[in-house]
Amino acid sequence: MNTITKDNGIACPALRPRKGQRLDEIALALALIMTGALWLAPKAMVPEGAWSAGVGLILLGLAVARRVRGLRTGVFCVAVGLIALAAGIGRMLGLELPVVPILLIILGAGMVVKALAGKDQSAATSDAL
Repeated sequence: MNTITKDNGIACPALRPRKGQRLDEIALALALIMTGALWLAPKAMVPEGAWSAGVGLILLGLAVARRVRGLRTGVFCVAVGLIALAAGIGRMLGLELPVVPILLIILGAGMVVKALAGKDQSAATSDAL
């Protein structure tokens, strides 16, 4: 049995998914807190696009926290965070960013890249056999 404990100074590999899950839960909690606070605040105090910018900052903060802890960071999460932040800031400045079409393009491009990468890996595996 290959059990590594925290007592001997080595972090347990089994705790890694829990670290990522905990960060995800904190990000969701922050998004809920922000949403509630923005709903309670008078509309005159909150600029249009504040929610989108806040979500973008939370997603980018999550990506940074995951990277700092040595956990896998999703490219899609970073892309959505950047788009949400840009859309929120743009809205605050009076600009309209076409968020849904941009997300669809990124999602489609990601699917193509993933399919091509998977095809190359399976071809390499079958050649090795």
